[in-house]
Amino acid sequence: MHNAKIPRPPVGEFVGMNQSMQRMLITICGLGSVVAVLLVTARAQEVGIPALPMSDPETVGMSSIRLDRIKTTMQRYIDDQRLAGVVTLIARHGKVVHLEAQGWRDKEADQRMTPDTIFTIMSMTKPIVSTALMVLYEEGHFLLDDPISKWIPGYANKEVRLNPESPDPQVEPAVRPITVRHILTHTSGLSLHPDFRSSFGLPSRLGDFVRPRNTEEAIARAADRPLAFHPGDQWQYGDSTDYVALLVEKMSGQNLQTFLQQRLFRPLGMNDTHYNVPRSKTNRVAAVYRHTGPHNTIELFRTPSHLEPTFYYGGVAGLNSTVSDYYLFHQMMLNGGELNGTRILSPRTINLMISNHIGDKEVDVWGPGYGWGLGYCILTDPGRANEHLSPGSFFWTGAWNTISWVDPIEDMVAVAMTQVTPFGRINFLKDISVVASQAIVESNRHNPPTVLGYERRK
Repeated sequence: MHNAKIPRPPVGEFVGMNQSMQRMLITICGLGSVVAVLLVTARAQEVGIPALPMSDPETVGMSSIRLDRIKTTMQRYIDDQRLAGVVTLIARHGKVVHLEAQGWRDKEADQRMTPDTIFTIMSMTKPIVSTALMVLYEEGHFLLDDPISKWIPGYANKEVRLNPESPDPQVEPAVRPITVRHILTHTSGLSLHPDFRSSFGLPSRLGDFVRPRNTEEAIARAADRPLAFHPGDQWQYGDSTDYVALLVEKMSGQNLQTFLQQRLFRPLGMNDTHYNVPRSKTNRVAAVYRHTGPHNTIELFRTPSHLEPTFYYGGVAGLNSTVSDYYLFHQMMLNGGELNGTRILSPRTINLMISNHIGDKEVDVWGPGYGWGLGYCILTDPGRANEHLSPGSFFWTGAWNTISWVDPIEDMVAVAMTQVTPFGRINFLKDISVVASQAIVESNRHNPPTVLGYERRK
């Protein structure tokens, strides 16, 4: 079983040195901490990893020995044929202390996993698109409790279905309009499907189904469908973020891909995040596997290939990205909206996003101990939650088993990506929080965090 030790990016004045010069310098200096960073400079440049700020774990209050448990844990899944390969990243105090690729990007083709592998991130699209809408919030385009019918008139005067299981449904007028807050928090009652399923493109009756060209067409088709419940009354994970995507387009006058490229990806250096992966990068795309083999082992589901471009720039899913790119996005969030001198959002807006907006409603797809903010799942009760993270940590995942979380108390970001379906067959995503958090040997809990959600007042 192959483990590809991740090449770390170039650091400071040593950028540009060839490997022999680096080895000479390291020998002279005798600095073990420099060895890990410098000997991999050339390879990092070859594979196109952005110049991430690297550091030894001990300099940010973490243990190298304990951090190696991430590699051991991931390798166990690979050896048991539950994963083909994985890339993991841990950063603390703004420094990347762990970046590791293990296993295969495409096992059948004997292509090893590399740190610049591109993954389909599925629902990890949601926080990015929600952040895009909050950029427009800061520019005064809307208030959270504005009705979405201001931009999508067909969604005024909605009705609510009272007996969704009945073949003869009854409806009543919604007691309140659907607001921007509702679609950001999955409390809208909206669905793009007649039976309220949330997997777009997989309706119950496939007979005459034709995929809409874009979000506007999909949302227009669904305008006459009744709501699953009165807006704000329940939490239901589903299609709401496609409505967020359409609002970005309506308010900005741009398609979502262009807006994200200009306002988020380019300023943050997220050069490998795309709705449509360029043909020149197809050789970096990971194969997708599924747990259909004996004893829940993996079998090939989708071979990497160039896909025809889509114009469906969704908020529910659709983006492809790398571990490094998603780290840059979340480090910006942890920094209070700024990265490398570029400000995307105000710290106060981020605090608002990572506050629980749904009260005591349960995030039923994840379990007890969590709330929901504006685009994020929020850990509210560590005593009930599965993740070993601090209160106020925020995160989300993708259906093909990708995850990224931010722990503001410990000033830490984690990203882990693989490609396997269905979701939830293994504990891979939850294991990351345990093996990363146990590597902290100097807790940051007594220092005020840069961002943290507002407490609920009773």
